[in-house]
Amino acid sequence: MSRKNTFQFLKIFALPLTIFGFLAFNSCADRQTFAKEDKLADFFNKKEVTIVVTDSGLGGLSILGDAVERMKTAKTFQRVDFVFYNALFSNEGGYNSLQTRQQKVRMFNSALESLEEKYSPDLILIGCNTLSVLYNDTYFSRKSVIPVVGIVDAGVDLIAQNLKTHPAAKVILFGTQTTVSEGTYKQKLVQKGFLPERIVSQACPELVSYIEKGYNSDETEMLVLAYVDDALQKLGNSAPELYVSFNCTHYGYSLKLWEKAFKTFGVRPRAFLDPNFRMNDFLFQAQRVNRYKNSDISVRVVSMVDIEKNRIQSIGTWLEELSPQTANALRNYTHDPSLFEWKKFIGRGE
Repeated sequence: MSRKNTFQFLKIFALPLTIFGFLAFNSCADRQTFAKEDKLADFFNKKEVTIVVTDSGLGGLSILGDAVERMKTAKTFQRVDFVFYNALFSNEGGYNSLQTRQQKVRMFNSALESLEEKYSPDLILIGCNTLSVLYNDTYFSRKSVIPVVGIVDAGVDLIAQNLKTHPAAKVILFGTQTTVSEGTYKQKLVQKGFLPERIVSQACPELVSYIEKGYNSDETEMLVLAYVDDALQKLGNSAPELYVSFNCTHYGYSLKLWEKAFKTFGVRPRAFLDPNFRMNDFLFQAQRVNRYKNSDISVRVVSMVDIEKNRIQSIGTWLEELSPQTANALRNYTHDPSLFEWKKFIGRGE
């Protein structure tokens, strides 16, 4: 299956209902999009904008690539400068390696403050589930006037929509340790009226790193197989209708490996739900497209950590079919070792 066919697979089986997307986007009182409607209104009134996508790694590049290519045909703005801001602070360990939640929050706050200072964004997209669940507790979230949109609500809405359509179905939530331990997805789904028994959470330690080094490698395949096995054991002997939700932006890179793993255990999920390509929908509502004859688009990738060649090769190859411009930006990324302050937040007792 080609990458373009894969995107069609995700969109068809995830039931995006994009016609109603904008209404859903603004209807929930506890929206974790963090962006007030007036902030978004001001954003859409601009002719030229800078949109920053941030992640603690390279998973959010799929969100950036999707936005870049859709913007070329939507022409929502006269000019868009896209920036991918890698908020990873060390190749020796990311946010999930930090000992306390306070450390994670303060680290992300430091990244956000530097992001605002260096790039003056008109919109921030948090293309990371781990960072999205931390955002509300940052000082930045209380003082910034920039609209910020996180990925969690797109994921919750996607899951809820499918569970409602199939009342007998269950869902497995695959995510990082922080995303799973925070329990935000499960809490929000229960608040929407879904029984907790229908929701199984599975943390996938180290999977992000393996995917970045080789999204279709044998090592990644073995790790995916192990986590699928663990999750299916939590379901027990029952064979319910099942959805699989990718609650880490990296996991969709390895869709074929997930499909193969479930097939190995004789399970055929109704769909693999990936919110990466739903998150951007609000940017491209019918009333806002084709406002300009052309849309001038630039793309750049910045990172404090050195991005290893094997990671660029892996993710760049995947991105090439989705967005050659984004793949090229990754290959020519800017390495800025002073991108944001981080060392003082990893000391003992923080």
